Amino acid sequence: MQEDVTFISDGLTLSGRITLPADYKAGERRPAVIVLHGFGSTKNSGNVTIPCEMLSKRGYVTLGFDMRGCGVSEGEKGRVICLEQVADTQSAISFLQTRPEVDPNRIALLGSSFGAAVAVYTGSVDERVAAAVSSGGWGNGERKFRGQHPSPEQWTRFTTMLEEGKRHRERTGQSLMVPRYDIVPIPPELRTHVVPGSIQMFPAETAQSMFDFKAEEVVHRMAPRPLLLLHSSVDSVTPTEQSIEIFKRAGQPCDLHLFAETDHFMFAETNVRVRSVLFDWLDRYFPA
Repeated sequence: MQEDVTFISDGLTLSGRITLPADYKAGERRPAVIVLHGFGSTKNSGNVTIPCEMLSKRGYVTLGFDMRGCGVSEGEKGRVICLEQVADTQSAISFLQTRPEVDPNRIALLGSSFGAAVAVYTGSVDERVAAAVSSGGWGNGERKFRGQHPSPEQWTRFTTMLEEGKRHRERTGQSLMVPRYDIVPIPPELRTHVVPGSIQMFPAETAQSMFDFKAEEVVHRMAPRPLLLLHSSVDSVTPTEQSIEIFKRAGQPCDLHLFAETDHFMFAETNVRVRSVLFDWLDRYFPA
């Protein structure tokens, strides 16, 4: 019940995969969930394929896709710019609204990490989003980076890289390329979750766009549409306070759940309690 699809965003062809529920019957219009991948990742990551599988089993149409510059989608490889990913997500919504299997008024977003930040932002600025789920997301790029580069030496090294990127661009007209773990450090034991085909080198402009991205400043506009925030209580990639602060700024209904015994890649870890909270929330606010 899967179909490989393409759609256009800002003139670029993006690659996606639609999954239909096994009990889908022709002529039905089902609610849909767009599942957004993480930083420089692809639609083949566990944080996309696993949610798509479990949501389709519960009756939802799902769409996972490669953001521009990622996976096999068009666009400058490695150019990951937050507001451009918001635009790609809005294009994915427009695409799903044309599909005969989808109820065009019942489209939700679910994202992990970077994709979670994009989901919160997009849901806040686009009223077509009926509900949103954020897993390990963030709402303030500067504060997030301070948590990811906590020592004075690490912070100086990171901000120096941002400044060098600007000077390099002014001097050469080209982007300064930066390793992914210099932007977002991930403990070695979690790097197996970085799926093959993920971007390893990014332009410094990517880090700057993340630094400037502040979904927490618009999240109040999500209400009264429902928002679910999921986060590890000891997240070793994205500081837990990021979801807590989003919760403080959000309108209602908004739920925040912190989980022990899991880490940043929550859905890829198939934590039973995470799934139980997600399913209960969906049954209440966005039933299939």
